[in-house]
Amino acid sequence: MPLISPNDSLRQSLPATGAEVARPARSPATRVLVLGGGFGGVTAARELERLGHGTRLDLTLVSRDNFFMLTPLLFEACSGTLELRHCAQAIRPALKRTRFVEATVHQVDVDHRIVHAVAPSGDHYQLPFDHLIVALGATTNLDQIPGSTAAFTFKTMADALVLRNHLIERLERAAVVIIGGGLVGVELMGELTAMADDILRYYPRVRREEFRFCLFEATPRILPEVSIRLAEVATQVLERRGVEIRTSTPVQSIEPDRVHIGEQVIEAETVVLAAGIVPNAAARGIPVARDGKGRITVDGTMRSLSHPAVWALGDCATIPAPDGRPYPALAQHAVREAKLLARNVVATLASRPTAPLVYRSLGTMASLGHSRAVCQVMGVRLTGFIAWWIRRTYYLFQMPRWDRRLRIVLDWTVALFFKPDITKVDLQIEQGKR
Repeated sequence: MPLISPNDSLRQSLPATGAEVARPARSPATRVLVLGGGFGGVTAARELERLGHGTRLDLTLVSRDNFFMLTPLLFEACSGTLELRHCAQAIRPALKRTRFVEATVHQVDVDHRIVHAVAPSGDHYQLPFDHLIVALGATTNLDQIPGSTAAFTFKTMADALVLRNHLIERLERAAVVIIGGGLVGVELMGELTAMADDILRYYPRVRREEFRFCLFEATPRILPEVSIRLAEVATQVLERRGVEIRTSTPVQSIEPDRVHIGEQVIEAETVVLAAGIVPNAAARGIPVARDGKGRITVDGTMRSLSHPAVWALGDCATIPAPDGRPYPALAQHAVREAKLLARNVVATLASRPTAPLVYRSLGTMASLGHSRAVCQVMGVRLTGFIAWWIRRTYYLFQMPRWDRRLRIVLDWTVALFFKPDITKVDLQIEQGKR
């Protein structure tokens, strides 16, 4: 069982001999272990590298995948506007002094300060820490609606790829139901309707009016994250594309190819669940204080209420704002949380005061496909092409490296002149191969 220890990379002090002058032994490096390779985890590691330059910090980041994904671009990757790999960035090139371990977190022993993880090869790792940063994110809540396992989810690159293949296969019988009218559900519906419009030319026997798109939301309106006016604009855009939007309509249960709305049954070839998230299973298994939803409870500095050596941020944590309400689970918040958390860890090591998170959202943006979007930035409401351009520009610069940014810009430029590619990605493997 490999044991990764910071002392493995440190030269040990040797006893003085002859004319050598004895030197004081160097204190061991402080071991900071980051769990999660998403927005929060990678940003925290990069900020710790910057703030801890020249200090005795031993940084390690553990992630199940060797990349982190810019989730707001996943919708365009699903529709074919953006190459799927270009909405992700390999983690290793994004880090300079942080050791990267590709493994799945299996268990966290907070008392002995050791994380147990399993690599894809099956190797088991024991990763010791002095400070632990939990940024494991969240997964789709499959317990909220009976039968949710029969629906597609939309959280990972694999989700986008499988859904894209399925839609291309079933376009001639397109009946799509999306459950959840928040940002994910609305942006996905916008891209899928735009995709249907763009590739219809390849299906001469199919008429656009034969497509059926339904969006169900349990609350009184879609896009509760933005103003009522912007939600109304988004509703109008989607309805003009033939989307049936039904608010105050909770889904009772899901079965293969159908959903149940009260006494009504809606037949659908494609059902996507985009309603609600729960913390990652590994995060829920960490024996620290948590709230009723399983999120790690922290104070304003993002330090665990029960274990001072544990810090948490992002979707798997509940971080109180100055008014006592938790901050929303949005990417822009995760980035700000990660940077402040890194500063607080460094301040703690230097015995300096830490600071609580005080952050006012810059705004919220939702893409609707076809160069249309709605956004609310610094209190200003924008719609149409300008909102779409602002959203793209903002997320473009969230990618940490210029090589990936240029690939994204190239994809976007090509998409202006050509229809989306409808080539499926074959997921079958030859029998006998792994």
